[in-house]
Amino acid sequence: MAAGERDQGQEAVGSGGAGGGKRTLGLAEGARAVPRSMARGARMLGRGLRSAQKPFAAFSTFRRRSAVGAAPGTLMSYPEAPPPVIHAIGYDANRLEEFAIDDAEELRDLRTRFTTLWVNIDGVGRAEVVEKVGDIFGLHQLALEDVMNVHQRAKVEEYPTHLYVVARMARVNVDHLDTEQVSLFLGDGFVVTFQERPGDSFEPVRERLRGGRGRIRLAGADYLAYTLVDAVIDGYYPVLEDYGDWIESLETEVVERPREEIVGVIHDARRDVLALRHAIWPMREAVGVLYREPIDRISEDTRLYLRDAYDHTVQIIDLLENYRELASALLDVYLSSLSNRMNEVMKVLTIIATIFIPLTFIAGVYGMNFSPEASPWNMPELHWYWGYPVTLGVMLAVAVGLIFYFRRKRWL
Repeated sequence: MAAGERDQGQEAVGSGGAGGGKRTLGLAEGARAVPRSMARGARMLGRGLRSAQKPFAAFSTFRRRSAVGAAPGTLMSYPEAPPPVIHAIGYDANRLEEFAIDDAEELRDLRTRFTTLWVNIDGVGRAEVVEKVGDIFGLHQLALEDVMNVHQRAKVEEYPTHLYVVARMARVNVDHLDTEQVSLFLGDGFVVTFQERPGDSFEPVRERLRGGRGRIRLAGADYLAYTLVDAVIDGYYPVLEDYGDWIESLETEVVERPREEIVGVIHDARRDVLALRHAIWPMREAVGVLYREPIDRISEDTRLYLRDAYDHTVQIIDLLENYRELASALLDVYLSSLSNRMNEVMKVLTIIATIFIPLTFIAGVYGMNFSPEASPWNMPELHWYWGYPVTLGVMLAVAVGLIFYFRRKRWL
């Protein structure tokens, strides 16, 4: 089976659907969708300009860590964290049931009722819940510690009874970029996912399970794990579209209307693109391990699909590199635009000053206090009948002549 033979339902995952699950995205695509991209870019630019007048805000994600010197595998609760929300989907080829779990102990019975069970937990602040889920599915204590310490980079760890995968999910909130840790456990007939908070990129996967589209309900838990990893990766595409439109709008703004506030917006764009790069770069290595290494829990068929997901990560990294270079170049463009604008202003002022130099000279000459009555050589023009109009005419002719000369030289 070739990697391009993805089931039709996979096209719905994230926003990277067409063409065998691959999607080519670039600035040219944003340019073709002018009304939508301009509107979204203008919104992000306006938000950035408003926030640029305030001090730069630090990233809002709270990085939990175990206490210094704590024993390996120590789980620490955080009383301020909301209670976890547990949702389970059990299915096989002919049936599917969904469950809202109030007590994690209910999962013990569900594990034996279905061929494949997917358990999703939103919220990792309560150690007793995380430990109970780990006890039911036999999850290693070290992996559970990494679940609660949400500063992990994307990685893959293999344990005797399960596989542990860490990924980072990206989305744009109202006022900032947010990257969230997603922990995934793959075992015999089950997949367990932990998220920091509600809201994710998995809804297309749930819809495919409910509709029974493609091979997702016919394949095993390893294929479900692949679809979830692929959904996280494809979730970067709409974020990249937003930032592509934002950078395009910034470029237009920098060239046409450079102003001081734009510098803060450029720094925000550079910081967010760098954060996305730090989130997706380890994902490439992790997905590469999944499809290259001989992991028993991943079948050869699923390994081919993982190769396609790896291709997506490479594509996203290439786009992020382009955006990072564009965002870095925007500051140079801003300085160049500012310099050009200053040059234009200085050119106009210089031309005005140059025109008035001979006029000032003429006015200065005839402003000297010499009496023509004392000597016939003392400014005899003062007694001319048409002296004043002639002087103004000469001054006007000099000014017009200089303007004509400047235009011939293309200085105007």
